[in-house]
Amino acid sequence: MFKKVLVANRGEIAVRVLRACRELGLQTVAVYSDVDRNALHVRYADEAYAIGPAPARESYLRIDRIVDVAVRAKVDAIHPGYGFLAENDHFARACAQAGIVFVGPPVEAIRAMGNKIEARRMVSKQGVPVVPGIFDALPDDEMIAAAHKVGFPVMIKAAEGGGGKGMRRVERAEDLPGAIARARSEAQAAFGDATVYIEKIIENARHIEVQILADTKGNTIHLGERECSIQRRHQKLVEESPSPALDNGTRKKMGKDAVRAAQAANYVNAGTIEFLLDKNNKYYFLEMNTRLQVEHPVTELVTGIDIVKEMLRIASGRPLSYKQKDVHQRGWAIECRITAEDPYNGFLPSTGRISSLYEPTGPGVRLESGVYEGFEVGLHYDPLIAKLLVWGPDRAAAIMRMKRALSEYKILGIATSIPFHQKLFQSTSFIGGHFDTTFLDDRFTMDQGGAEENEKIAAIAAVLLTHDRRQHALTIPPPAGGARGAWKRYRSLEGMAR
Repeated sequence: MFKKVLVANRGEIAVRVLRACRELGLQTVAVYSDVDRNALHVRYADEAYAIGPAPARESYLRIDRIVDVAVRAKVDAIHPGYGFLAENDHFARACAQAGIVFVGPPVEAIRAMGNKIEARRMVSKQGVPVVPGIFDALPDDEMIAAAHKVGFPVMIKAAEGGGGKGMRRVERAEDLPGAIARARSEAQAAFGDATVYIEKIIENARHIEVQILADTKGNTIHLGERECSIQRRHQKLVEESPSPALDNGTRKKMGKDAVRAAQAANYVNAGTIEFLLDKNNKYYFLEMNTRLQVEHPVTELVTGIDIVKEMLRIASGRPLSYKQKDVHQRGWAIECRITAEDPYNGFLPSTGRISSLYEPTGPGVRLESGVYEGFEVGLHYDPLIAKLLVWGPDRAAAIMRMKRALSEYKILGIATSIPFHQKLFQSTSFIGGHFDTTFLDDRFTMDQGGAEENEKIAAIAAVLLTHDRRQHALTIPPPAGGARGAWKRYRSLEGMAR
């Protein structure tokens, strides 16, 4: 096993990896931008080094600076977390050239699976079903002709893309030329590659992914599936494991196909095979993520397997700690992504200082956070600030536990997505498992009516928290008179707290 590991990331995922390293007895190194000098991951690591100004392109995306720190700190390995450089084959190669182990897949696998056209071609040869579409990078006129054969509606996608960038849904043939041009432009700006391709849109599909682990000894296993259909504009907000949509037969077959897809690329380390499941219970390979996923903890909760520790063991040359027969899904886990966004205002980013923070605890609750009371949330990075997870013996128990945990979670000073999650977990469609990837965009809205009253109640909570620190806890009955009564009560409590 390594002796010293650098984590080339920030926020909650950096803290998550640092914790795994500490449990393995490894020394740790963090890197940080100027605005992250007081960040939680910096406080947690044994050593920390500045790598540049706030913009990611000048700090967390600077391969040369990160590798230079790694060499000076004399680390054995670099774990990239997710995002930033996690799927960058140039970064993996730079690590190897510096004599440092990249905790992830080989350069060749990153490159092969990073190009979605190549990935589709590769797994299709192994008999894994893929979304109907084209398998080559084509000029515009040939792509338009191919779209007619695939059949509308179609989705234009960036070959090197992700996160919804470079994607365009096209319903009619006459809209295709303009959509291709816009998708190419966006793909070039986001990924430095204007190559796009076309897939048939699977209507009313569910997004289901399978976690895989592979070592250098030729062993590849899967850890079951995750349901990731609760998305807003192609961004996941809630994940759970197992999926309420799969029967056992489909689950087993999908797991075997996920292993085949990984083996097609000679894959090593942790990765995720993503599928679309149609309304007829047929599934299709979508793409592979050659890194640790944001939602990996839901798999850890139902399998008991620490994926980050396995990544480190695999990267050090050790065989997998488990065989496929050892992997069992037990109970149900759900994850809510807590972001610094205002769900009552189109999920606009929210910035500011976290003035008060009360985190949920109790049986079956797991919180992975990158913030603390007094932390300043800015606009420079992804708005994800924490992940709230729960485990229960079944889905109903997990849902009730998540509702309880969300009610305990108090973040004051910034707007967060907590109200969105509370609203979602009241939805009968969600509770019943009746949703797909279009659910949030087409059939779910935030109730604007309660926003003002919620703000007043939050103000009361802030005063109560202050009073609690100065004296003792107070029991305050629900304010009479709705928002007007809440505001009056707030004014009286504010004077008392002073």
